[in-house]
Amino acid sequence: MRSRLCVLFLCFLAVPALAQQNPGLPPQQRGNVNHPITDEDEAQARMASEAAKKAAKERIAALKSDTDKLLKLSVELKQYVDKSNENVLSLDVVKKAEEIEKLAKSVRDKMKGPS
Repeated sequence: MRSRLCVLFLCFLAVPALAQQNPGLPPQQRGNVNHPITDEDEAQARMASEAAKKAAKERIAALKSDTDKLLKLSVELKQYVDKSNENVLSLDVVKKAEEIEKLAKSVRDKMKGPS
């Protein structure tokens, strides 16, 4: 009876270990008898990683450019507002504010990253 319990206990320990074949890899990349990992799989993973890095760099560059434009537009808006008085609000002020709003939304969306 005791030996059966030991065997049963060892089986319970072995099942999760066998089920976790290559636990550090995503399910698509886990090697198994039907589909072992090949050099082509590794090359595709490397290319995907490089593409993601390139996209992140481009997103950061676009963010820097857009925030520079936001600063410039904000300064221009301030100048327009300073030139106007309490009776007259220039159409340029409204247009500049709308432009800032659109650009700010674009910056916010880029900061969130790809969906």
